Parts: sequence; C-alpha cells; structure tokens
Amino acid sequence: AILLEEAGYDVREAIIYYAAEKLRLRIDVDDALKAEALATLEAAKRAAAGPRPAPLVNDPKCPRCSLQPVCLPDEINQQRFIQATIDTRPPQARSDDALTPRKLWPPRDDGVHVVAQRQGVRIGVRGKAVRVTDREGAVVRDIPLMNIESLAVLGGVQVSTQALTVFADHEIPVAFLSAAGRLVAMMDPMGPTSAAVRAAQVRMLDRPDKALELARAVTLAKIANQRTLLMRNHADLPHAASRDMQLAYNAAERATTMNELRGHEGAAASVYFRHFSGMFKASATQVAAEFNANGRTRRPPPDPINAVLSFGYSMLTNECVAACRLASLEPTIGALHTTRPGRPALALDLMEPFRPLIADSVAISTFNRGELTEGHFLRTAAGCALTDAGRKGFFSAYGRRMDTEVTHPVFEYRLSYRRMLMLHARLIAAWLLGEVPTLAFLTTR
Repeated sequence: AILLEEAGYDVREAIIYYAAEKLRLRIDVDDALKAEALATLEAAKRAAAGPRPAPLVNDPKCPRCSLQPVCLPDEINQQRFIQATIDTRPPQARSDDALTPRKLWPPRDDGVHVVAQRQGVRIGVRGKAVRVTDREGAVVRDIPLMNIESLAVLGGVQVSTQALTVFADHEIPVAFLSAAGRLVAMMDPMGPTSAAVRAAQVRMLDRPDKALELARAVTLAKIANQRTLLMRNHADLPHAASRDMQLAYNAAERATTMNELRGHEGAAASVYFRHFSGMFKASATQVAAEFNANGRTRRPPPDPINAVLSFGYSMLTNECVAACRLASLEPTIGALHTTRPGRPALALDLMEPFRPLIADSVAISTFNRGELTEGHFLRTAAGCALTDAGRKGFFSAYGRRMDTEVTHPVFEYRLSYRRMLMLHARLIAAWLLGEVPTLAFLTTR
C-alpha cells in the first residue's frame, strides 16, 4: 500500500487472503498502520545488520526452520551447558532432556552426487533435467535437476555454460578435478555468505593460541580414529603399535606449539602406516606387500594402495571444501595446515579426523572385497593410477561410505558421513564466532 501511494495511487484498504481457510480479511490503511509498518521495517533492518542472536532453547519453531542447520540451536546450547556449569542438583531435579539435541537434520541427503569421469562426455541442460551425452552426441543419461546435490567432473569432461548457469541458480556446487582426482577449481553459487564468519576466522586463526586449539582438536581426533581402525581391522596388531599411538595422542594433547603438535601427529602417522598393510585380507596379499615395501608415498603413488589412498584423499578434500563454503568459511585459511596460495588449508584441517574413517576405510574395503584388483590399475614410469573401470569401482565404494550413517558420540543422533562433514564445518564456524567454547570432532569406538 505504501509503495502504491508512492506511485500516485490512493489506497484506503487492503485485503489479506488466507488460502487454507479461504478467508478474506479487509483492513483499513490509515496513518497509524503505515507508521507501524515502517517502524517494523526499520527494526528488521537493524536486526539484519546486527550480530547473530543467541540460539533459541527448545523452541518449537526450530524443526521447521530452514536456518536450523546454520545456527545449530540444540547443539550449541548443549555445548555451552557442558562447559559452563557443573550440575550439582539431585538426580530427580535434573532436566537433561532439555539439553539433548533433537534430531532436526535428516540423517542423509537423498539427492544424487554426480561424478562425470568418462573422457569426452558432455554435460548440458534440457528443460528441467541435466543431460549427459557421449562423444557422438548419444544420450547417456538424463538426471532431474531437482535431484542433484553436487557435480564433480574429472579431466576432459565438458560442461556447457548454460549448465553452469543453471547449477549456480540452483546453488549446486561444481568441482573440477584432474583425471587423477586432484582438485583444480570449484564453482560456488553467489549465496548468502556470512561476512561475520569469515572475519572471525581471519581474526581468530591469526592468534597462535586459537590456531593451536583448532589444530589440536583435529589432530587428536585423527590419531584416535587411526588407532581405532588399526585395532578393529588389523589381523595381529602388536601391542607396541597401539601403545605408541596412545603415547603420541597423549603427547599431542600436551603440545604447546604448532611444530610440537605436528611432530606428534607425524609420529602417530608413521606407526599407523607402518602397520597399515596388516588390515588387508589374504586375497590382497600382493598389493599389501607392495605397500608395505613402499610405505605411504604420495607423488607419484608407486602402487595400487597408495594410488587409491591419494585418489580418496583428493575426493575427500573436494567434500571438505564444499562443506566449508556451505558454512561460510574460507577454505584457504587454516590452522594445522599452513596457509599458502592454492591450498585449501582449512578444508584439509577438517578432513584430518575423517581420513581414516572414510578414505582409508574405502581403500581397505575395496581390496578386501575384490572390488579393486591389479587389473584396475595402470602402471607407468610416472607411477600407478586407476583405470576408468577402477575409478568406477572406487566411486561405487566411496558413495556407499559417504552415505553410511554413524552416531555422533556427543549429540547422540545418526548422520551420514557427508552430513557429519557439514555438521563439523558449522561447529567450526560457531567456535570462531564464540558461540561454543571448545571444539570436538567425530571419533568412533
């Protein structure tokens, strides 16, 4: 009504229509109502420009709010309570249910994470679907646009400008990787990035004590998960190996400098990969023995296990970059990993606790189940790499792992590993903003 009057119209009444009740409500447009509307508008502007309000406590609006995965009200309130108080009331007077996070997140997304790796394939749009065609123009597959969560293209896969525009409009992240799986670039939609989060990230991680706090949290979770994976899967793990990893964990917990922390992380990794081949079954004896002889070698990977580990870490880096961006974090400014041009340092920090849980587990399972064999690898003077068929087998196992649901040890609800990455990226943002006092990352038993 106010805008119409600005355009020269005389507006004396308005009608509000309630579709569910099929009810029309007439209201008089007078000076008092217009003044109230303008005051409400100014209040909304002030709220938008101000700091983010404290999360609500058990509010019934939260389950239906689209911003719930951003503000994490239940999780943040629980962490604040744990750190700020010691409950000395008698058991009958406690109300712990109010502090147990409600299961507001779907445990996993049901959309499609598209990976295009066949060289010469073209990706375009036709109506409301993404069309994949081969070199000759024959249709390989049509995928409804509404079902796509992300797109990753490897090597010489072509994506049309029209398709990129549609992906941006639908806020679908697109990752461009080399044929070997190295992340080259990402296209992100121009969504509502929070400048406050990035400003806090730069400010906090520039402080040595805060950078060390984040680095210690991811390192402890990584060492714990590596030790658990060894103890769970190794056929005959020496007691000394388990003991040495626990000692490295304890030393990392007490580390007072970044270099000291990195030293203990490296010591744990050395023990872990020294016994890594013991997690492979008899059917994979040959590749395990080759890995045992080479050790963990990245550039170039000399054997099949190293090749799968490197490829898996590249794909996991892509996932962590996307999770950081969704949380309004800058992936290139990290703590444990030093910041340098072209390096997604924070994404690599986020990835550390999930390396053994996702990439290492995929490498172990694909060989133990026979999904990958010697025939799925190409050996050249430049190293060992997966063939097209090998990458297809890897992506099948990787997709299953990312969709596997696991119970969060603190929040006690189940999420897929892909959702866990997003949750922990959001928690890093909350810690940077001072909404939660400490950081803790996923560990499994």
